[in-house]
Parts: sequence; C-alpha cells; structure tokens
Amino acid sequence: MSGCLSHTPKLLHQTVLLHEAIEALQIKPDGVYVDGTFGRGGHSQLILQKLSAKGRLIALDKDPVAVAAGRTITDPRFVMVHSGFAHLTELLGKLAIETVDGVLLDLGVSSPQLDDEQRGFSFRFDAPLDMRMDTSSGQTAAEWLATVDENFLGEVIRDYGEERFATQIARALVAARQEKPITSTRQLSEIIAQAVRTREPGKNPATRTFQAIRIYLNQELEEIARILPQCVDCLRPEGRIVVISFHSLEDRMVKHFLRDMAQGDKLPRNLPIRAADIPKGKLRLIGKAILASSQEVAINPRARSAVMRIAESAGEAHD
Repeated sequence: MSGCLSHTPKLLHQTVLLHEAIEALQIKPDGVYVDGTFGRGGHSQLILQKLSAKGRLIALDKDPVAVAAGRTITDPRFVMVHSGFAHLTELLGKLAIETVDGVLLDLGVSSPQLDDEQRGFSFRFDAPLDMRMDTSSGQTAAEWLATVDENFLGEVIRDYGEERFATQIARALVAARQEKPITSTRQLSEIIAQAVRTREPGKNPATRTFQAIRIYLNQELEEIARILPQCVDCLRPEGRIVVISFHSLEDRMVKHFLRDMAQGDKLPRNLPIRAADIPKGKLRLIGKAILASSQEVAINPRARSAVMRIAESAGEAHD
C-alpha cells in the first residue's frame, strides 16, 4: 500500500501480538483510531490496511527515531505526532477530533530502542548511559545517577524494578560515582553485578535495575495513569481500548483501572436503591487477558511477557 515503510517483514516480525491487537480493535472502515505508541509502525500499517478512504489514524510517539520512521508514511489518512500519549486529549483537540473508535497502547520500551546500542537501554552493549525515550529532552540516566540521593535511588530500584537487593545496589552505585562518573551501560551493569550476590537463573543481575531507571526517567507509570482516563473519555460508544503491557507493574495498573471503570461508582452496601438506578460502568471488559502464543514467543522472545487487555465503551450506540 502507498506509504508503507520499507523492510516490512522484519518490522512486523518484531511487533508483538500484531494480529490479535488489530482484531481486538474491531476496526470500522470509516473509523478514527489512535496508535498511542507507533514504534516502527507494525500496528499502524495493519490498521491502515483495514480503513476506507474516509478512515483516519493518528499515531503518537515520543521517540524522534520512531517519529522519523512514521513520517515516511505519506498516506493522507495518517497523521504522525511527536508526543507521548499522555497528551492525547490535547492533541485530538488540535486535530479537531472529539471522539475516536479505538485506542491502541503498546507500552514499555520497543525492540528497536533496545537493539540500538547508542540509546543505552540495554546492558548487552557498552554504550553511553542515556535511556531516554525522547532523546530531545530530559535528563539522561548518567546525569540522574550523578546526583540522585542514595535513599531515593534505592526506592526507585525497589519500586520500579521489584529488586530485592535495591538497598545494596544503591549503596554500591553511590560509592562508585565518588570514584568516577557512571557514564556507560557496562559500568552500570558491572557495579550492579558486584552488589548482587545471588542471581536468578538465566537473568542478568542488572535487568531489574536497568528497567527501574528507565521506567522512572521516562515517567512510564505516571504516563499510563494519565492516558487511561483520557482513553475512556474520548471513546465513542462501543469504541475499544486495547493495551499491551510487558511488565507486571504496568499490567496491574491497566487491569485495576479497566476493572474499576467497568464496575462504575461504588455505592455503600445495602443502600436502598433500585437496580436500574445503580450507576453503570463506563467500560465493558472484553474477554480475559491475552498472552502471546508459544509460536510467537519462539520467534520473538520479547513477546513472552506481553499481556493484552481489551475493554469497550459502554455508552449507547446510535445508528
């Protein structure tokens, strides 16, 4: 199709739960959709294939490299915006769009970001310690580690990485930076490896700390907390929200939010009120959480931790 990115097979190969996510959106040909995390466009391209000439797709990404990739798509139905998804309502307003038929959120760091050694997301490479999803703004991981308080560093590693050796790692990092600045991924991973005495089988001891620093620097959980209510507010009746998470903290937030929105306002027990007058939820949960198939995990190991949840606006549809 016109405007598709090059190297599509490789790109689609890296897109987790691709067909499951698009099926979950139940694309209406003339509908308006939001891909809140464009990445390299795997989901967006499949959505475009299902839209008519009247359909629209708005894609967002805070990563300048992803935005550059998106802007190679010349399809008139498609708009690429350099922004995190937490600004969705504001961005839709600028585009004169009040409501949409579906929102897709593919959370966390993308495979291209992990595989680009210069981004500093991975301990697999010796690279500058950056970790910013938006490289055009904000502190790098190296800058943050140079000044962060030891107690707060330990809290971040414990809370965002669920790391039981958080206190020891924070102490080791603060001691190490007094000798010389921590500026590379290899430095960071080696300091952590010395501080963590026992290792989970098959897991690098730096995994949880790298994850924690990345989540904190990019305010990933805060952005999820901000976007989910916006999705509910902008959905048309029977419009869908589809969220793919890769981390237990993310999935827990999504699960609890969708459940609460489906239950509606909680009233005191034994309140004398008619069933018809009980406030209804704004969402309907669609099915159970969906995991990647064993075949997909074999092809793309990153899919192993993916969890997809689906909900639909409970507003009444009008023909």
